[in-house]
Amino acid sequence: MSGDSDSKIAWHRVQLKKNRETLKALETARFVIGEVAKGGRTQNAVAELKRKIAESERCIAAHERQTKRPVATDFRSLTSVSWSSWNTRASSGR
Repeated sequence: MSGDSDSKIAWHRVQLKKNRETLKALETARFVIGEVAKGGRTQNAVAELKRKIAESERCIAAHERQTKRPVATDFRSLTSVSWSSWNTRASSGR
């Protein structure tokens, strides 16, 4: 993972990692210890974490679609790219 110039995307990446670790710990504890009757709090916490994870993944995916250069080099893929949107400063250091 490279450094993000957009602080919103960097925040979502950190939250994504944190929420995935928390979800894994909750689900592991749920199966190791067993589901204790807590009024569904564990299920609600798992559902909320999954919602937050999906939101962060959508935000990151949208950012990457806007900023990533095309990987394919076939003519059809390259003709559909808006070349003016590329960051020319990144290639000037070569």
